[in-house]
Amino acid sequence: MQKQRTERTESSAATDDVAVDAQKGEQLKAELDDLLDEIDEVLEQNAEEFVRNYVQKGGQ
Repeated sequence: MQKQRTERTESSAATDDVAVDAQKGEQLKAELDDLLDEIDEVLEQNAEEFVRNYVQKGGQ
């Protein structure tokens, strides 16, 4: 009986971990999408200046 309870507890904990990881993944995806949108906006406004600033900061 104790073994069954332990297995259920471990299974429940694993399910909780998966749910937390999925939530963190969705949050990270949203943050990356926002960052990419911001980069797109900068490039649409003035791509030449963006490239010039990138090269000045040591970009190749």
